[in-house]
Amino acid sequence: MSEADRAPAFRPLYRQVREALIQRLIDGAWTPGMMLPSEFQIAAELGVSQGTVRKALDAMAAEHLLVRRQGRGTFVALPEEGRILFQFFRLAADDGTRLFPESQVIERQREAAGAAAEMLQIEASAEVWRIGRIRRLGGRPVIAEEIVLPLARFASLAEFPDLPNNVYALYSEHFAITIGRAVERLKATAADEATAAQLGCPVGHPILSIERVAFALDGTPVEWRVSRCLTDGFHYQADLR
Repeated sequence: MSEADRAPAFRPLYRQVREALIQRLIDGAWTPGMMLPSEFQIAAELGVSQGTVRKALDAMAAEHLLVRRQGRGTFVALPEEGRILFQFFRLAADDGTRLFPESQVIERQREAAGAAAEMLQIEASAEVWRIGRIRRLGGRPVIAEEIVLPLARFASLAEFPDLPNNVYALYSEHFAITIGRAVERLKATAADEATAAQLGCPVGHPILSIERVAFALDGTPVEWRVSRCLTDGFHYQADLR
């Protein structure tokens, strides 16, 4: 189909091209670190102009899905630790310092989805992985976190006894699941007995609860996470653009 034939579509043409190229990431045709074909080759394959392809690739680069390297070409972004972590990790010290968290898994088990089913859009009887971990900033326990993953998408998770600090890198590298976006809900609450024990604070101490649903590039929810955070000396920081 020619570019002229595509032009009357409801969405801008470059957005259609972007979606077609993102599908290649979803399907695993383009993998982390892979060099993409030239803009000319992609344009010829899709029947659009080189300028349209360039605009689509620029949009994907702005979303950290691709990396442009001067004089070398365009590459699928690697799940590099700092970039992906701080894209989704929002706690910062009150002086503005962004500390790199350390994580310790304290629990991992398989069970029925139950209450997580609605968030993950799966049946209540479907199995999930439920992971509990403590995250430390500057050596201090600051976050008590629970992560729930659909077993159908992460069947071989048991092969990774030591989960990395940045689980989104693990999702991308070993399960071909790239987190494209996340929706968070924040609420001021109080530490219950279990959270207080994990964070070393009194029961009833003020904490910030962050509930997140993370979505793969195809729009399906693949992670439900609840982070209960101490904010003594820390705050939630978001850059709005």
